[in-house]
Formats: sequence, structure tokens, C-alpha cells
Amino acid sequence: MIPWLLFPLRDAIPGFTVFRYVTFRAAMAAASAMILSLLFGPLVIRTLSRLKMNQPILADGPENHQVKAGTPTMGGALIVGAIVVSTVLWCDLASGGIWVALVSLVGFGLVGACDDAKKLMRKQNLGLRSWQKMLLLTGISLLVAYLILHFNLRGPFTEQLSVPFFKNFKPHVGVFLVPWIWLVMVGTSNAVNLTDGLDGLAVGGTLIVATTFAILAYVAGHVKIAAYLMVPHVPGGGELTVFMAAMGGASLGFLWYNAHPAEVFMGDTGSLALGGALGTVAIMIKQELLLVIAGGLFVLEAVSVILQVGSFKLRGKRIFRMAPLHHHFEALGWAESKIIARFWIAGLVMALFALSTLKLR
Repeated sequence: MIPWLLFPLRDAIPGFTVFRYVTFRAAMAAASAMILSLLFGPLVIRTLSRLKMNQPILADGPENHQVKAGTPTMGGALIVGAIVVSTVLWCDLASGGIWVALVSLVGFGLVGACDDAKKLMRKQNLGLRSWQKMLLLTGISLLVAYLILHFNLRGPFTEQLSVPFFKNFKPHVGVFLVPWIWLVMVGTSNAVNLTDGLDGLAVGGTLIVATTFAILAYVAGHVKIAAYLMVPHVPGGGELTVFMAAMGGASLGFLWYNAHPAEVFMGDTGSLALGGALGTVAIMIKQELLLVIAGGLFVLEAVSVILQVGSFKLRGKRIFRMAPLHHHFEALGWAESKIIARFWIAGLVMALFALSTLKLR
């Protein structure tokens, strides 16, 4: 919105040409989202506390988590709000990809809010039934898939996938494109949701992945850079850089209040929204497989749960002391702050590795 208002004045006021550049607008979006999160954080925390929206703690979870009882949840509404406002302020609103990303963010966030609200009403950590949540997430994923395909937001060769490390290997998913979009969106949202078990762990991981995909979106939207690095060029993909920068800024601002010991939790409202939006952007810039590497922290957490449940059902034995993976290390006696810091380091290494694959082809 701001570029649309001010760029026409470029001839009258020197310097206003800067509003045409994606890099400048991305920086402004990140700064705006961070400032909004920081400014409105105390108000949101007070409001949630006054409304007694306190996070129910699992009785069979780690014992040291019982001290977190009474911490307000649904703080993800602050993250979503900061992202939406900053994106609208700094993006080219004529870009269809931006609106699809916002639909995904808000849609998944609303499902998470319903889940959080039901937990609060029941006063226990049991919200929507699994099938109810999956049905709602599937509905939003199908809507996003329709919008992406209807407006051809994946650019030419829509059914192609970009495979890390390979220049010319570009498999077609064909008729499985819609199920593929569903898998990426639902899988990513649930992976981020499972990671959200320690103070700041999930939002810190999101900050890392959002920054990585801001770079990837810029590459995808730039004809010459995309050609040089041999990655798919997606017309209009550069605008998604602004959206991802806003996500990174909002995550950084929220981390101020969510860092250990947390003053507020983002709940499913935030984790599902962030995961769904990450998956959506990865789909639109054709870097879904690279998301597995960049978001390796989320993947490890999700896989640990799958392995734990599968092993217990098939063999009657557990692989980990507790799942997701971060709880396993808690059970081993690691301090929460140490787990968080080390998981962030691992996430950063995987994100840097993901970026390095752009040249390792």
C-alpha cells in the first residue's frame, strides 16, 4: 500500500524510487512486523491474562512444565496480525501470490484458534478431534491449491518439482499435484505445531526458515539470478520476499516475549498459521523439497513422533524416552535453555546448507 501511494511521487521527491525495490520493502516489512510485535506484545499478554486464556499443561508431560501453568496462550494472533499489517503496507497488492499466502496464514491460524479455544473451554490440553482438525486444514489446503492453479502462481511448468543438487532432474507430479500441495501444507503446519513445546523453540526455528525462504523467493522472482543459479523462475515470486520478511520480523518481535521463561505462548493459533504459510510459499516458488532441508528442525520433530508412535504400536516399545524429540532430551536431563539453543544452532546449520545447494548442482 505504501509503495502504491508514494512511488508516483518519485519525480517530485528525490529518493522515492526506493519504494520500487523488493529488497527495501522487505527490510521495511521485517522492521514493521517486529515493531508491531514488540509494541502490542504487552497489551496482548495483559488481554489474554485478563480473559484467563491460560495454557493447559499435559499431566503426563515433563514435570518441569507444570510451572508454566497459568501462562497465557493464543499469542499467535499477535504474530498473524503483525504479518498481515506489514505485508499489506509494503507489498504490491496486485500480486496474486501475496493474497494466497495471506489466505493460508489466516485460514490455518483460524483453525489453530478454534483448537486453542476448545482447549481453554475444556481446561485441558485436548482441543479439536484429530479428524476435525484435519478436515478443516484439508479444506483450506484445497482452497489454496485451487487459487495457485487457477492463477498459475507456480509459473510455467506448474507440475514440475525442483530437486536440490540436480540441474536437469525436474520430475512432474502430474495428477498428484493437488495431493502434493495438501501434503506440503498440512505436513509443514503440523511439524511446526509439534515443535512448539519449549519456550521460543518453534518461533525461533520459524525465524530461521522464514529468512531462508525470503532469500529463495527473491531468487525465484529475479529472472537473471534464477537463470544463473538454475532454479525455477516464478513471475511475481519476488513479492513473496516481502511476505517472508514480515514473517521473520514478526517472529523476532514475538520471541522477545516467548523466550525462556515465556510470558506468552503462541499456541496452535501461531504454529499452524506459520507452518501453513511456510508450506504455501515453498509451493509457489517450487522449493518444497528444499523446505525439508531448511526446515530440518521441524522435520526431525515430526519424524520423532511418527517413529515413536509406530514403534509402540508395532513392537510395544518406545524409541525415545518421550516425543517429540525435544522432550527426549528433557528426559535425559538437559536444561530447557540448552535444548532450545542447540536446536536453533542445528536449524541454522540446516538452513545454511539449504542455501548452499543453490550452487551444489
